[in-house]
Amino acid sequence: MENNKAFDQRRVVVVGAGSVGATYCYALAQSGLADEIVLIDKNTDLVKGQVLDLSHGQPFFPSVIIRAGSPDDYTDAQLVVVTAGAAQKDGAESRLQLLKKNAEIIREIAREVAEKQCQGVLLIVSNPVDVLTYVALKETGWVRGRVIGSGTVLDSARFRYLISQHCKVDVHSVHAYILGEHGDSEFAAWSMTNVGGIGIDEYTAVCDDPADWPSERGKMEEMVRKSAYHIINYKGSTHFGVGMALVRISEAILRNQRSVLSVSSFVDGEYGLKDLCISLPCIVDEGGVNHIISGKLTHEEQQSLEHSAQTLKDAIQSLNEK
Repeated sequence: MENNKAFDQRRVVVVGAGSVGATYCYALAQSGLADEIVLIDKNTDLVKGQVLDLSHGQPFFPSVIIRAGSPDDYTDAQLVVVTAGAAQKDGAESRLQLLKKNAEIIREIAREVAEKQCQGVLLIVSNPVDVLTYVALKETGWVRGRVIGSGTVLDSARFRYLISQHCKVDVHSVHAYILGEHGDSEFAAWSMTNVGGIGIDEYTAVCDDPADWPSERGKMEEMVRKSAYHIINYKGSTHFGVGMALVRISEAILRNQRSVLSVSSFVDGEYGLKDLCISLPCIVDEGGVNHIISGKLTHEEQQSLEHSAQTLKDAIQSLNEK
């Protein structure tokens, strides 16, 4: 899965200048990770406005070039991040129709990225992210590690936050993952969850009423699963959390960190799964996903993973239906 291409500069191309793409650019500019941020969107006026607005903040963040671009910029990009996609029309469009529309958008972008002989990593953010990551991978024909999805990185962050609040401990001391589909069938990998290296069940036994813990676990998992719905109901969209999650993934790639992140990537036998993209703990480096970590799930967690995988396979299959 490795990609050893050396880049003269850290160019990040962002496809999609809407709220998620622009928020990611804003957070990325402040991080100092990129030498150049290139924004692309079919709405050229929107791109011009976002670039101008971001550029006015240059006195306040590390030196970085921010500009509008074109598909030619894919060639020397170390990272291409795709947030573009169509929004569902209320009452006039089914979820399957939306999926097929977004699949065509992603195919077109992935085709252009491959045709421009990009040697970097392609990161898909558009939803449904697991299915669209699979679509992009097949369209490029690249080795599987170079096309990844944002997956459940944000879901896992939400999970860690809730555990930290419950246990009254610094969130950075909590290690936990939401796995499977980035969607309704995702699940919490409690067997991989720890606070400061102490298994979560052992830790909560000394800080909680043990009798209440099973119900609290269920509440937390459901809160993570419904978080995006709650935010959308309150304010119409989510973008701050996902923007910061994308910066974390970008950091692992641009700095070759070999970080463990629950991105969505193609499985070929790992955890008994094949021929789909799904979120599992992965080593992420300059080439994308270096490899998927083979851990041991409980029987219940493995069943949840297989159910989630089947949900994604059904969605992939639906793309071939008329």
